[in-house]
Amino acid sequence: MNTITPDKSSDLKLSKLAENIVGSEIIKLAAEVNEKIKKGEKVYNLTIGDFNPKVFPIPAELKQAIINAYQDDQTNYPAADGMPELRQVVSNLLKERGELDYKADEIVIAGGARPVIYAIFRALVDPGDTVVFPVPSWNNNHYAYLNGANQVLIETTSATNFMPTAAELKLHIASANLIALCSPLNPTGTTFRKKDLEEICDLILAENLIRIKEGKKPLYLMFDQIYWALTLGATKHYNPVTLRPEMRNYTIFVDGISKSLAATGVRVGWSMGPKKIIDKMKSILTHIGAWAPKAEQVATNVYLKDLENYDKFLVDIKTKINDRLLGFYNGFQSLKAEGLKVDAIAPEAAIYLTVQFNLHGQKTAEGRELKTTQDITKYILDEGKVAFVPFNCFGASPDSSWYRLSVGTCKLEDVNAIIENLRSALKKLK
Repeated sequence: MNTITPDKSSDLKLSKLAENIVGSEIIKLAAEVNEKIKKGEKVYNLTIGDFNPKVFPIPAELKQAIINAYQDDQTNYPAADGMPELRQVVSNLLKERGELDYKADEIVIAGGARPVIYAIFRALVDPGDTVVFPVPSWNNNHYAYLNGANQVLIETTSATNFMPTAAELKLHIASANLIALCSPLNPTGTTFRKKDLEEICDLILAENLIRIKEGKKPLYLMFDQIYWALTLGATKHYNPVTLRPEMRNYTIFVDGISKSLAATGVRVGWSMGPKKIIDKMKSILTHIGAWAPKAEQVATNVYLKDLENYDKFLVDIKTKINDRLLGFYNGFQSLKAEGLKVDAIAPEAAIYLTVQFNLHGQKTAEGRELKTTQDITKYILDEGKVAFVPFNCFGASPDSSWYRLSVGTCKLEDVNAIIENLRSALKKLK
């Protein structure tokens, strides 16, 4: 009898999708960092877009509400599209704080933003359709791949704070089926200016006038605003539907509490958009079973009823985030003023700072040339004991010199130590 032995399992044939799928580049980098930490090295890990709960805990009231819900045995299946009470509370939050008017039946709750994004792609994009998105950006390439879509990547630059422009999108608008945008943007922590987003909206509306006359499927916009509550200083968040009400028919939002409440592990996200699309997303998510846990939904409903407490929490968390981001920004500017080949873009939102290590071609003390971005990343990690994510992990060119710095796991007292480590490592280069 022929049998398959364990050591032959690598020969098993899988689906084409599974054979060619690529895992998260950030998680791979984080694994290397964690291996160093396990070996006892003192490494500052600024890679993962997450929060250290000991540094950035969720609201105490939300935590207690979750505990109460479990003690009340709220552990059975929730409504697959989200508990009606929670969808109503989210509707109120969006209206009172987000300048968006969506009814409860135009909202779907899911287990964080990821299943929401997946459902948007599945609802709107057929295999062979074209998805247009800027890079650097988070995971659009993977969701497009999972859906069998063609990908058009628009590489942005520091001249626009890595935000795409209408002029750049216009080159691909006729062939696009979905445009995927994010503001505040992961990985840059930058945002759309009002005029720039208005121009993009006008471009989409003009294209859809043509498609409607021709009886074609509209061009849709996925707008990821998961960080919208975490704007800093004078930065103002803008969304397509408030700026151009006609965009309501074509815009599907990605949102939730994961970032605003430092609740990445609580897994409560949502989407809002045209009811027909939301209904189809609900059906898709029903079969996936990607609902948020019931106890967490019950607790989120309780917490979001008190918007005064919500506001107070946001003031506190934004202050903590801003202190860290400004500390790093000022640190990088001081390094730049010393003649070291680094730079940074002033922080605007989210938990990220865009920083530059313009070190290609420089040599280490041992005479080894830093030829690639990978060489630079490794040098900063090995010599400076600091880990950053290069923008090429977010789809940018392999030779990009720009990086994401995430402060969600960073203690404020570590900022100066990290800058000193970088100063020491950079001064050793020739």
